[in-house]
Amino acid sequence: MTQVRPTPPPPPSQGARPRPTPPAGAPVRVTGAQSLVRSLESVGCEIVFGIPGGAILPAYDPLLDSTKLRHILVRHEQGAGHAASGYAHATGRVGVCMATSGPGATNLVTPIADAYMDSIPMVAITGQVARSSIGTDAFQEADICGITMPITKHNILVTEAADIPRAIAEAFHIASTGRPGPVLVDLPKDILQATTSFTWPPEMRLPGYRPTTKPHGKQVREAAKLIAAAKRPVLYVGGGVVRGQASAELLDLAELTGIPVVTTLMARGAFPDSHRSHLGMPGMHGTVAAVAALQRSDLLITLGARFDDRVTGQLGTFAPDAQVIHADIDPAEISKNRKADVPIVGDVKDIIADLVPAVRAEYDGGTRADISAWWTMLNDIRGSFPLGYDWPADGSLSPQYCIERIGALVGPDAVYTAGVGQHQMWAAQFVKYEKPATWINSGGLGTMGFAVPAAMGAKAGLPDTQVWAIDGDGCFQMTNQELATCAIEGIPIKVAVMNNGNLGMVRQWQNLFYSERYSNTDLGTHKHRIPDFVLLGEALGCAGLRAETKDEVDSVIQQAMEINDRPVVIDFVVGKDAQVWPMVAAGTGNDEIMAARGIRPLFDEDEV
Repeated sequence: MTQVRPTPPPPPSQGARPRPTPPAGAPVRVTGAQSLVRSLESVGCEIVFGIPGGAILPAYDPLLDSTKLRHILVRHEQGAGHAASGYAHATGRVGVCMATSGPGATNLVTPIADAYMDSIPMVAITGQVARSSIGTDAFQEADICGITMPITKHNILVTEAADIPRAIAEAFHIASTGRPGPVLVDLPKDILQATTSFTWPPEMRLPGYRPTTKPHGKQVREAAKLIAAAKRPVLYVGGGVVRGQASAELLDLAELTGIPVVTTLMARGAFPDSHRSHLGMPGMHGTVAAVAALQRSDLLITLGARFDDRVTGQLGTFAPDAQVIHADIDPAEISKNRKADVPIVGDVKDIIADLVPAVRAEYDGGTRADISAWWTMLNDIRGSFPLGYDWPADGSLSPQYCIERIGALVGPDAVYTAGVGQHQMWAAQFVKYEKPATWINSGGLGTMGFAVPAAMGAKAGLPDTQVWAIDGDGCFQMTNQELATCAIEGIPIKVAVMNNGNLGMVRQWQNLFYSERYSNTDLGTHKHRIPDFVLLGEALGCAGLRAETKDEVDSVIQQAMEINDRPVVIDFVVGKDAQVWPMVAAGTGNDEIMAARGIRPLFDEDEV
C-alpha cells in the first residue's frame, strides 16, 4: 500500500515552508526525506548534482525548502557524477550526486568507477524501491549496492529511517578520510516517506575503519638514509600529493635535496612546471627526460603514486636498478606492483613533513651523495629531447598550438579539465601548471566525456575562477548536453573543442599498429560538419566561436575570456593526423620510448 507523506507540499505561491525551531539537542519529528536534507546541510554539503525520479522523488520535496543546499539539475546522471567529481577535484571537499533507482543509479556507475580509480571524495545518493519490493524485480529496481561494491570505498542500503543521519555522516567521513573515494548511500522510497526523528550529530559506528595517517618514525629515518646516499634519486610524485594537499611540503623536500621531480598525469600541478628540478610527466606520453630519470635511477622516492602501467610500461623492465621508497595512505598499494624496500604508510603530507628534518639530519651528519653527474645526464637528455610538435603538412591548424596558446593566455590561475585521448595528453604536456588542483582529468578509468561535466562541477565550486574544458570532438559529443545545465544555472565555463574529425587516439594507434587501416574512427565533424559545434553551442545557450587558422587562435581565446554571462564553445578545426609524442607503446618497456615515429632515444648505460 502506498504510504501518504505526513506533510503535503506547499502551493507554488507559498514558497518554502518555515521550519519550527526545537530546543537545542532535542530530536525533531520529520520524514526520512527531511532527515536526509537536514543531514546533508549539517555535514556541510553545499551543492547536489542530480535528477529526480520515482524512488528518490520524496527527497526532492524538502530540497525545495532548503536555504543551504543548491541543487543543480543535470541532463544525465553521468553528468551529475562527473560534476560531483569535478567539484571535489577543484575544492577538496566531498562532491555529491543524486539519482533515482534503476537506470538513474546505473547511470552513475561510470563516474563512481572514475572517482574510485582516481581517489576522489564523492557521495552518491540513490533512491531504491520500497523495502517490501526489494528482490521482486520491481519497476526500476537494481541492486546498486551489489553493482557498485567493487568500485566504491563503501556502500550501504539504509533500511531504517532513523539511520539516515548516521549513514550520511559516515558516508562523508569515509569518502574524505584515509585514501579518498566514492561512497554510495541507497535509500528505499518508503523510508524516505516514513516519519522519524532527527538529531545531529549522530554517533558513527565504524569499528573497523581506522586509516593510518601518522607515519612510522623508523621507516621515515630509513628512507632519509637512502635519500642521502643515493646518486641517482628521483621524486616520483603521484596524485596522492594533490589529494593530500602536500604540495608545499613537496617543494620543501625538493628544494632541500635538489632531487629531480617527475609528476604523473594525476599529479600535474603538484609541483611547479617552472621549477628547475621539474622534469615533467613520466609514462606512455611523458617527457623523455622524465622517463629516462625513472629508468636510470638508483632510488625512487614514490609519494602518493601507485606504479600504474601507464607509467611503468612493461613492469619487469621498469627502473631495474632502483631501490624503492613507497609512501602512501593506502597500505594495499604498497608493494602491489613493485616491491618497496622502505614502505611508509600514512598521510603523504605528514610523511613529507617528517622526511624533511630527517634528511636534513643525515646531511648535517655528513652523508650526502653528489648528484651533479646525474643532473648533467638528465639535463643533456632534457636538452636533446624537448617537448615539441610539427605543424600539419596540409597547412591545417595544429591542436598542440591551440592548447599551448590557451595555457599561455589564460594562465596558471585557471582550472583546466580534459576529456580522454590525444587532447588530454596535449593538455597535460603544453599547458604549464604551477598550482595543485588546477588540472582535472580522468586518469585511471580514462572516461571519455569527462571534461564538460567536470568543468561544470569545478566552476560551481569555484565561481570566481576561470574554468576551461579542453575536449576532443569525440568526447564532446558524449556529454555536451550539460552545457544546457551550465547555461540555465549560470555556470559560464569555456569549452575548447579540438575538432580533428575523428577519434584521434584510436586513429593514432591504427596509424602506428594497424597499417593505417582506419576502421570506424571518422566522426564526420570535418567532412560534413555534423554537428556544427558553433551552432550546437548556441542551441545549448552558449556563445559559439570558431578558429580554423593560426591567426584566429589568440583572437577567439581572448573573445572567450571576455564572455562571462554564459558558457562558451570554441570549435578549433585542427589537422586530422596530429599525433602525441613521445610514446611508449603498450606492452613495451620504457627504454623503447619513441620521440617520434621510428626514432628512439638511446640511454648510454655508462653515462652515469
